[in-house]
Amino acid sequence: MNQKRVLSGVQPTGDVHIGNWLGAIRNWVELQENYETFVCVVDLHAITTPHDPKSLHQNSLSTAALYIACGMNPDKCSIFIQSQISAHSELCWILNCLTPLNWMERMIQFKEKSIKQGDNVSIGLLDYPVLMAADILLYDADLVPVGEDQKQHLELARDIASQRVNSKFGTQENPILKVPNPLILKECSKVMSLTDGTKKMSKSDPNENSRITLLDSPDVITKKIKRAKTDSELGLEFGNPSRPEADNLLTIYSIISGLGREKAAEYCAEMGWGKFKPEFTEAMINVLKPIQEKYKELMNDPEELKRILNKGKLTAEEVSKLTLKRVKDALGFYSTL
Repeated sequence: MNQKRVLSGVQPTGDVHIGNWLGAIRNWVELQENYETFVCVVDLHAITTPHDPKSLHQNSLSTAALYIACGMNPDKCSIFIQSQISAHSELCWILNCLTPLNWMERMIQFKEKSIKQGDNVSIGLLDYPVLMAADILLYDADLVPVGEDQKQHLELARDIASQRVNSKFGTQENPILKVPNPLILKECSKVMSLTDGTKKMSKSDPNENSRITLLDSPDVITKKIKRAKTDSELGLEFGNPSRPEADNLLTIYSIISGLGREKAAEYCAEMGWGKFKPEFTEAMINVLKPIQEKYKELMNDPEELKRILNKGKLTAEEVSKLTLKRVKDALGFYSTL
């Protein structure tokens, strides 16, 4: 029986933090056991805003190494760099010519980011959801793991596939592109900031104390947790809207300690912050230690990392070429194959 296929993409911008890990990567590690899994480091998306070429190159390798260190197994999934597969850009252009402009103008993230960039906004920032659609549709993905903030992008990919490609150039019996379904991530899909429990943990937050990255040293982790926002009440609890920081820190602790929600809630119900924070710190340092060790091992062995990425590239090329040919044939492009 053929496995269903899952595609996940991650931008190589900034350090991967515990929100990325607990909310997404940890789930992807489980998915690879039951699904054919593709993990794409989407470096083409990283240039929609001004970037440093040296950092982009290093971050692409670093991001791939971190995902492997977190448990993505190259023997069970294909890990590759987006720009290594030319079909992404080629399919994106074709989909650009089929996607109405007003679909793009209503995208929420474009509205938010274009306000920040002002007159400097690029066409790429407007267009990157189409590139994201190409990323997804190239691999005939059955499922795409998404959080709340990515639902609109997956809906766009679905609409492009069904309304602009399949309905115009295919048939109901023989669609050109597979229409993917969302896979809503489970527990802890949204990790909040350490400095404000009402805001999502983010790489772009100018306050570095708002997040713990997977490569933070024990000293840095200790300082960040000491500075984490708390309240004056005794004991931690889930679900109290007037105590967002307590809910967030207890949620993170319930996972990294291995206790789970029920036992963590019971254990911390009458615990003061002075006792909780050191235990939280120790659990965080211990759970990140093996990830950091594996990451350093990979970064110190560039040939092994290159081998893993080349292996993923070959698999990705094989699948993407078939999809691209199907689309080009349907649209009437000349082919010598």
